[in-house]
Amino acid sequence: MTQLRVLLLIPAFFSAVMAQSQGNEQDSIARQRIKLIENNMYVLGAWASANIIQGTISASNTQGSEQAFHQMNAYWNTVNFAIAGVGLLGVRKQMKKQYGFSDNWKEQQKIEKILLVNSGLDLAYIATGMYLKERGMRLNNPRNEGFGNSLLLQGAFLLVFDLIQYGQHHKNTRWLEKKMDHLQMGVSANGFGLSYRF
Repeated sequence: MTQLRVLLLIPAFFSAVMAQSQGNEQDSIARQRIKLIENNMYVLGAWASANIIQGTISASNTQGSEQAFHQMNAYWNTVNFAIAGVGLLGVRKQMKKQYGFSDNWKEQQKIEKILLVNSGLDLAYIATGMYLKERGMRLNNPRNEGFGNSLLLQGAFLLVFDLIQYGQHHKNTRWLEKKMDHLQMGVSANGFGLSYRF
């Protein structure tokens, strides 16, 4: 029974050692991730604001495909502006939380998956933009042509934006992967154990 208690306490002991030795590092990774998200939401919000203002002004002063281009830029970026606002609210909630190693790992995996899915959607926006532009030119439909040009611009911006974010966040994931390489699990004569190599 005593051996069982000792074996059950081994993972808790090593978790405590890791938490104490890496507490600041874990906090640092969480802060970096949250700060990256915050900064990127400000960038998205600024891009959206500029497009909404410019699109609204230019749409009232132009005609044809150019007018449709500016209209779609304004419409599209009202959604981007809302996403940036929701993202910044999420950052405030995240700042109040404390993150351990496994929490950081889950959050890093989650943000990277979201960014990869977004990148796939960005490619779909670009493809749709190409289709609308080609169709608009072929059928002499200025609205489709303008909307297509807008989707090409917005999709290209979002693709570059999401890939840059992915690269930024992946640095933190690589740091966590290095820390995971130091964890060792093994079976000994006394049972199962977890150790951390400093």
